[in-house]
Amino acid sequence: MQDPSRTLAIETASEACSIALYEGGELIAHDHRVLGRGHAERLIPMIEALPDHGRASRILVSLGPGSFTGVRIGIAAARALGFAWGADVYGYPTLALVAAHAVQDTDNPVTVCMNGGHGEWFVADFSKEAMGGVRSLTPQQASERGARPSIAGNRAEEFAALLDNEHTALNLLPDARNVHLLPDNWLTSDLTPIYGRAPDAKPQKQAAP
Repeated sequence: MQDPSRTLAIETASEACSIALYEGGELIAHDHRVLGRGHAERLIPMIEALPDHGRASRILVSLGPGSFTGVRIGIAAARALGFAWGADVYGYPTLALVAAHAVQDTDNPVTVCMNGGHGEWFVADFSKEAMGGVRSLTPQQASERGARPSIAGNRAEEFAALLDNEHTALNLLPDARNVHLLPDNWLTSDLTPIYGRAPDAKPQKQAAP
């Protein structure tokens, strides 16, 4: 039987593949690898290498936005393990995990800016109490939108360079070991992916009879 005090966190929405195992409020194991691709092949072996093969009573998984494939891999793994272990499964927004890391030692709000694909960025504002809506923007649109004084994420430096010297850039990737920083009200039992933009593939028009 799984340890009732354990939480397994899974983060696969970016080029990083990251897992963490918490017992109570203590981090007992963690693995974070910047892969680019190959999450499907690496994720389960990484989990199996954790104490007790990562078995836990609660699973937290990233919902995106980020890599379409990465998001789906993480959610599928969390669902399967949750079913096998009888564990509760909750999702969280990827950008919220980056924001929680960035604001942990400050009360100042932060703008999170992450790679969105096709030359666009995922951008959203956060504070310790509030979570803003995510938009997929070109760099020019992001510049026109503006940002909080602190910008975090893997496109933070590029975003700050488009603005002015008053913005601080924190180059961060999502890391599963930071899930303990997420407010409980940022977790959801609805595991619907957050894609942030329309899928690349377009449905074909039905052929005329």
